[in-house]
Amino acid sequence: MDRTLKIGTRGSKLALWQAEWVKKELERTHPGLTVELEKIKTTGDKITDVPLAQVGGKGLFVKEIEEALLTERIDLAVHSMKDVPTELPSRLGLVAITEREDPRDAFISRGGTKLLELPRGAKVGTSSLRRQAQLLNLRPDFEMLNLRGNLDTRIRKLEEGQYDCIILAVAGVKRLGWTEKITEVIPPELMLPAIGQGSLGIETRVDDDETNTFVSFFDHTETSVSVRAERAFLKRLEGGCQVPIAAYGTVDKEALTLTGLVATTDGKTVIKDSIEGRSDRAEELGTVLAERLLKMGARKILEELYKVETLEERKNAPEV
Repeated sequence: MDRTLKIGTRGSKLALWQAEWVKKELERTHPGLTVELEKIKTTGDKITDVPLAQVGGKGLFVKEIEEALLTERIDLAVHSMKDVPTELPSRLGLVAITEREDPRDAFISRGGTKLLELPRGAKVGTSSLRRQAQLLNLRPDFEMLNLRGNLDTRIRKLEEGQYDCIILAVAGVKRLGWTEKITEVIPPELMLPAIGQGSLGIETRVDDDETNTFVSFFDHTETSVSVRAERAFLKRLEGGCQVPIAAYGTVDKEALTLTGLVATTDGKTVIKDSIEGRSDRAEELGTVLAERLLKMGARKILEELYKVETLEERKNAPEV
Protein backbone atom coordinates (compact mmCIF):
# COMPACT_ATOMS: atom_id res chain seq x y z
CA MET A 1 0.00 0.00 0.00
CA ASP A 2 1.36 3.41 -0.99
CA ARG A 3 -0.89 5.92 0.72
CA THR A 4 -0.29 9.00 2.87
CA LEU A 5 -2.79 10.40 5.35
CA LYS A 6 -2.56 13.86 6.89
CA ILE A 7 -3.74 14.44 10.48
CA GLY A 8 -4.73 17.95 11.51
CA THR A 9 -3.95 18.78 15.12
CA ARG A 10 -3.43 21.67 17.50
CA GLY A 11 0.19 22.34 18.38
CA SER A 12 0.04 21.95 22.16
CA LYS A 13 2.13 19.27 23.82
CA LEU A 14 -1.00 17.28 24.72
CA ALA A 15 -2.62 17.62 21.28
CA LEU A 16 0.60 16.47 19.61
CA TRP A 17 0.85 13.48 21.98
CA GLN A 18 -2.70 12.50 21.00
CA ALA A 19 -2.09 12.93 17.26
CA GLU A 20 1.22 11.03 17.45
CA TRP A 21 -0.56 8.17 19.21
CA VAL A 22 -3.17 8.00 16.43
CA LYS A 23 -0.41 8.15 13.80
CA LYS A 24 1.51 5.30 15.47
CA GLU A 25 -1.62 3.11 15.76
CA LEU A 26 -2.60 3.77 12.13
CA GLU A 27 0.84 2.86 10.82
CA ARG A 28 0.99 -0.23 13.05
CA THR A 29 -2.46 -1.43 11.95
CA HIS A 30 -1.97 -0.66 8.24
CA PRO A 31 1.60 -1.57 7.18
CA GLY A 32 2.74 0.63 4.30
CA LEU A 33 0.52 3.52 5.29
CA THR A 34 2.36 6.80 5.90
CA VAL A 35 0.83 9.32 8.29
CA GLU A 36 1.90 12.96 8.59
CA LEU A 37 0.91 15.63 11.11
CA GLU A 38 -0.11 19.16 10.23
CA LYS A 39 -0.16 21.62 13.13
CA ILE A 40 -3.00 24.13 12.96
CA LYS A 41 -3.39 27.12 15.28
CA THR A 42 -6.97 27.56 16.44
CA THR A 43 -8.79 30.59 17.82
CA GLY A 44 -8.65 29.04 21.29
CA ASP A 45 -4.86 28.82 21.03
CA LYS A 46 -4.56 32.47 20.04
CA ILE A 47 -6.71 33.86 22.87
CA THR A 48 -5.03 32.85 26.12
CA ASP A 49 -5.78 35.71 28.51
CA VAL A 50 -9.60 35.61 28.52
CA PRO A 51 -11.93 32.98 30.05
CA LEU A 52 -13.36 30.65 27.40
CA ALA A 53 -16.89 31.53 28.48
CA GLN A 54 -16.30 35.10 27.31
CA VAL A 55 -14.98 34.27 23.85
CA GLY A 56 -17.41 31.70 22.53
CA GLY A 57 -16.68 28.43 24.29
CA LYS A 58 -17.33 25.33 22.19
CA GLY A 59 -15.74 25.28 18.74
CA LEU A 60 -12.80 27.51 19.63
CA PHE A 61 -10.37 24.60 19.40
CA VAL A 62 -11.76 22.89 16.29
CA LYS A 63 -13.03 25.51 13.78
CA GLU A 64 -9.78 26.06 11.86
CA ILE A 65 -9.05 22.32 11.85
CA GLU A 66 -12.50 21.59 10.43
CA GLU A 67 -11.90 24.21 7.72
CA ALA A 68 -8.71 22.33 6.76
CA LEU A 69 -10.75 19.12 6.54
CA LEU A 70 -13.40 20.74 4.34
CA THR A 71 -10.78 22.16 1.96
CA GLU A 72 -9.01 18.74 1.91
CA ARG A 73 -5.72 20.07 3.27
CA ILE A 74 -5.93 17.21 5.78
CA ASP A 75 -7.66 13.81 5.80
CA LEU A 76 -8.60 13.52 9.45
CA ALA A 77 -8.59 15.52 12.67
CA VAL A 78 -7.84 14.33 16.19
CA HIS A 79 -9.71 16.20 18.92
CA SER A 80 -10.19 15.95 22.66
CA MET A 81 -13.88 15.01 22.68
CA LYS A 82 -14.73 17.60 25.31
CA ASP A 83 -13.71 20.32 22.78
CA VAL A 84 -16.02 19.10 20.01
CA PRO A 85 -19.33 20.96 19.51
CA THR A 86 -22.50 18.86 19.32
CA GLU A 87 -23.26 20.33 15.86
CA LEU A 88 -20.74 19.44 13.13
CA PRO A 89 -20.52 20.82 9.58
CA SER A 90 -22.76 18.79 7.26
CA ARG A 91 -19.86 17.20 5.33
CA LEU A 92 -17.99 16.13 8.47
CA GLY A 93 -18.58 13.38 11.02
CA LEU A 94 -17.05 11.64 14.02
CA VAL A 95 -16.11 8.29 12.55
CA ALA A 96 -14.51 7.04 15.78
CA ILE A 97 -14.44 7.79 19.50
CA THR A 98 -11.45 6.15 21.15
CA GLU A 99 -11.39 4.13 24.36
CA ARG A 100 -11.65 6.47 27.29
CA GLU A 101 -8.72 7.27 29.54
CA ASP A 102 -9.63 8.11 33.16
CA PRO A 103 -12.49 10.66 32.75
CA ARG A 104 -12.16 12.24 36.20
CA ASP A 105 -10.68 15.57 37.25
CA ALA A 106 -7.27 15.90 38.90
CA PHE A 107 -6.67 18.12 41.92
CA ILE A 108 -3.09 19.42 42.05
CA SER A 109 -1.95 21.56 44.97
CA ARG A 110 1.29 23.13 46.12
CA GLY A 111 2.67 21.17 49.04
CA GLY A 112 0.31 18.22 48.58
CA THR A 113 -2.59 19.66 50.60
CA LYS A 114 -5.82 17.71 49.99
CA LEU A 115 -8.89 19.41 48.52
CA LEU A 116 -11.00 19.40 51.67
CA GLU A 117 -8.02 20.43 53.80
CA LEU A 118 -7.28 23.67 51.93
CA PRO A 119 -7.43 26.81 54.10
CA ARG A 120 -10.39 29.18 53.81
CA GLY A 121 -10.13 31.52 50.83
CA ALA A 122 -7.68 29.27 48.97
CA LYS A 123 -6.93 30.42 45.40
CA VAL A 124 -8.17 27.84 42.89
CA GLY A 125 -7.12 28.02 39.23
CA THR A 126 -9.58 26.85 36.58
CA SER A 127 -11.09 28.26 33.40
CA SER A 128 -14.02 25.82 33.54
CA LEU A 129 -17.39 27.05 34.82
CA ARG A 130 -18.32 23.37 35.33
CA ARG A 131 -15.44 22.90 37.76
CA GLN A 132 -15.98 26.29 39.37
CA ALA A 133 -19.67 25.67 40.11
CA GLN A 134 -19.12 22.22 41.61
CA LEU A 135 -16.18 23.38 43.74
CA LEU A 136 -18.07 26.40 45.06
CA ASN A 137 -21.00 24.13 45.90
CA LEU A 138 -18.55 22.10 47.99
CA ARG A 139 -16.46 25.00 49.34
CA PRO A 140 -18.14 28.44 48.91
CA ASP A 141 -15.10 30.08 50.53
CA PHE A 142 -12.75 29.32 47.63
CA GLU A 143 -11.42 32.21 45.52
CA MET A 144 -11.83 31.11 41.89
CA LEU A 145 -9.20 32.50 39.50
CA ASN A 146 -9.06 32.16 35.72
CA LEU A 147 -6.45 29.70 34.45
CA ARG A 148 -5.73 29.38 30.73
CA GLY A 149 -2.89 27.93 28.69
CA ASN A 150 -1.57 24.49 27.85
CA LEU A 151 -1.15 21.88 30.58
CA ASP A 152 2.53 22.60 31.11
CA THR A 153 1.80 26.34 31.34
CA ARG A 154 -0.92 25.77 33.94
CA ILE A 155 1.30 23.57 36.09
CA ARG A 156 4.13 26.12 35.85
CA LYS A 157 1.78 28.89 37.05
CA LEU A 158 0.86 26.73 40.06
CA GLU A 159 4.50 26.05 40.87
CA GLU A 160 5.25 29.79 40.62
CA GLY A 161 2.74 30.37 43.42
CA GLN A 162 -0.01 32.11 41.42
CA TYR A 163 -2.54 29.59 42.78
CA ASP A 164 -2.87 27.32 45.79
CA CYS A 165 -4.23 24.56 43.58
CA ILE A 166 -5.45 23.89 40.05
CA ILE A 167 -7.90 21.43 38.52
CA LEU A 168 -7.01 19.55 35.32
CA ALA A 169 -8.32 16.48 33.49
CA VAL A 170 -6.64 13.31 34.74
CA ALA A 171 -6.44 12.00 31.17
CA GLY A 172 -4.23 14.82 29.91
CA VAL A 173 -1.93 14.69 32.92
CA LYS A 174 -1.49 10.93 32.52
CA ARG A 175 -0.90 11.11 28.78
CA LEU A 176 1.97 13.53 29.30
CA GLY A 177 3.50 11.30 31.97
CA TRP A 178 2.89 13.64 34.90
CA THR A 179 0.75 11.36 37.08
CA GLU A 180 3.03 11.94 40.08
CA LYS A 181 1.99 15.62 40.11
CA ILE A 182 -1.63 14.71 40.96
CA THR A 183 -2.43 15.33 44.64
CA GLU A 184 -5.74 13.45 44.41
CA VAL A 185 -8.29 12.36 41.85
CA ILE A 186 -11.74 13.86 42.42
CA PRO A 187 -14.48 11.18 42.30
CA PRO A 188 -17.49 11.80 39.99
CA GLU A 189 -19.71 11.93 43.09
CA LEU A 190 -17.95 15.21 44.04
CA MET A 191 -17.29 16.53 40.55
CA LEU A 192 -18.98 15.26 37.39
CA PRO A 193 -16.61 15.34 34.39
CA ALA A 194 -17.01 17.35 31.22
CA ILE A 195 -18.93 15.77 28.35
CA GLY A 196 -16.55 13.39 26.56
CA GLN A 197 -13.64 14.01 28.94
CA GLY A 198 -10.88 11.43 28.57
CA SER A 199 -11.77 10.28 25.05
CA LEU A 200 -10.50 11.34 21.63
CA GLY A 201 -12.67 11.97 18.58
CA ILE A 202 -11.50 11.29 15.04
CA GLU A 203 -13.28 13.57 12.59
CA THR A 204 -13.30 12.99 8.83
CA ARG A 205 -15.24 13.89 5.71
CA VAL A 206 -18.29 11.62 5.63
CA ASP A 207 -17.78 10.80 1.92
CA ASP A 208 -14.09 9.86 2.31
CA ASP A 209 -14.67 6.11 2.38
CA GLU A 210 -10.98 5.18 2.24
CA THR A 211 -9.96 7.27 5.27
CA ASN A 212 -13.07 6.18 7.16
CA THR A 213 -12.12 2.54 6.60
CA PHE A 214 -8.56 3.17 7.79
CA VAL A 215 -9.64 4.75 11.10
CA SER A 216 -12.79 2.75 11.91
CA PHE A 217 -10.87 0.37 14.23
CA PHE A 218 -10.35 3.21 16.72
CA ASP A 219 -14.05 3.30 17.65
CA HIS A 220 -14.53 1.81 21.12
CA THR A 221 -18.13 0.65 21.53
CA GLU A 222 -18.64 1.29 25.25
CA THR A 223 -16.93 4.68 25.16
CA SER A 224 -18.82 5.67 22.03
CA VAL A 225 -22.15 4.77 23.65
CA SER A 226 -21.33 6.74 26.81
CA VAL A 227 -20.03 9.81 25.02
CA ARG A 228 -22.91 9.92 22.52
CA ALA A 229 -25.36 9.85 25.44
CA GLU A 230 -23.47 12.70 27.13
CA ARG A 231 -23.41 14.72 23.91
CA ALA A 232 -27.15 14.20 23.36
CA PHE A 233 -27.71 15.53 26.88
CA LEU A 234 -25.57 18.60 26.12
CA LYS A 235 -27.21 19.15 22.73
CA ARG A 236 -30.73 19.22 24.21
CA LEU A 237 -29.58 21.79 26.78
CA GLU A 238 -27.92 23.82 24.00
CA GLY A 239 -24.96 24.24 26.30
CA GLY A 240 -21.34 25.17 25.80
CA CYS A 241 -18.44 26.47 27.88
CA GLN A 242 -20.63 29.41 28.95
CA VAL A 243 -22.77 27.17 31.16
CA PRO A 244 -21.87 24.83 34.07
CA ILE A 245 -23.08 21.56 32.51
CA ALA A 246 -21.62 18.11 33.18
CA ALA A 247 -22.51 14.53 32.33
CA TYR A 248 -20.93 11.13 32.77
CA GLY A 249 -22.09 7.85 31.24
CA THR A 250 -20.97 4.30 32.04
CA VAL A 251 -21.85 1.04 30.31
CA ASP A 252 -22.19 -2.36 32.01
CA LYS A 253 -22.94 -5.07 29.46
CA GLU A 254 -26.08 -3.77 27.69
CA ALA A 255 -27.00 -1.18 30.36
CA LEU A 256 -26.13 2.50 30.26
CA THR A 257 -26.15 4.74 33.35
CA LEU A 258 -25.98 8.47 32.72
CA THR A 259 -25.70 11.21 35.35
CA GLY A 260 -26.14 14.85 34.36
CA LEU A 261 -25.86 18.22 36.06
CA VAL A 262 -26.69 21.87 35.47
CA ALA A 263 -25.59 24.49 38.01
CA THR A 264 -25.41 28.21 38.61
CA THR A 265 -21.92 29.65 38.23
CA ASP A 266 -21.74 30.48 41.96
CA GLY A 267 -22.49 26.85 42.85
CA LYS A 268 -25.43 27.77 45.05
CA THR A 269 -27.91 25.79 42.93
CA VAL A 270 -27.08 22.38 41.46
CA ILE A 271 -29.66 20.36 39.51
CA LYS A 272 -28.53 16.75 39.21
CA ASP A 273 -30.14 13.43 38.28
CA SER A 274 -29.41 10.02 36.73
CA ILE A 275 -31.08 7.73 34.24
CA GLU A 276 -30.59 4.07 33.31
CA GLY A 277 -31.57 2.16 30.21
CA ARG A 278 -30.44 0.03 27.30
CA SER A 279 -27.16 1.12 25.73
CA ASP A 280 -28.69 1.03 22.23
CA ARG A 281 -30.91 3.95 23.33
CA ALA A 282 -27.93 6.12 24.33
CA GLU A 283 -28.89 9.35 22.57
CA GLU A 284 -32.54 9.01 23.53
CA LEU A 285 -31.56 8.56 27.19
CA GLY A 286 -29.35 11.65 27.04
CA THR A 287 -32.22 13.72 25.68
CA VAL A 288 -34.70 12.35 28.24
CA LEU A 289 -32.32 13.13 31.12
CA ALA A 290 -31.88 16.68 29.82
CA GLU A 291 -35.66 17.14 29.64
CA ARG A 292 -35.93 15.88 33.21
CA LEU A 293 -33.37 18.40 34.48
CA LEU A 294 -35.09 21.24 32.60
CA LYS A 295 -38.29 20.45 34.48
CA MET A 296 -36.38 20.25 37.78
CA GLY A 297 -35.17 23.84 37.44
CA ALA A 298 -32.36 23.78 34.90
CA ARG A 299 -34.46 25.75 32.39
CA LYS A 300 -34.51 28.79 34.68
CA ILE A 301 -30.73 28.57 35.25
CA LEU A 302 -30.04 28.33 31.52
CA GLU A 303 -32.37 31.18 30.62
CA GLU A 304 -30.63 33.45 33.13
CA LEU A 305 -27.14 32.47 31.99
CA TYR A 306 -27.95 32.89 28.29
CA LYS A 307 -29.50 36.28 29.04
CA VAL A 308 -26.26 37.38 30.72
CA GLU A 309 -24.23 35.97 27.83
CA THR A 310 -26.30 37.91 25.28
CA LEU A 311 -25.77 41.14 27.22
CA GLU A 312 -22.01 40.49 27.35
CA GLU A 313 -21.94 39.88 23.58
CA ARG A 314 -23.74 43.18 22.95
CA LYS A 315 -21.46 45.04 25.34
CA ASN A 316 -18.33 43.66 23.69
CA ALA A 317 -19.56 44.02 20.11
CA PRO A 318 -17.33 46.21 17.91
CA GLU A 319 -18.65 49.61 16.92
CA VAL A 320 -19.88 49.91 13.33
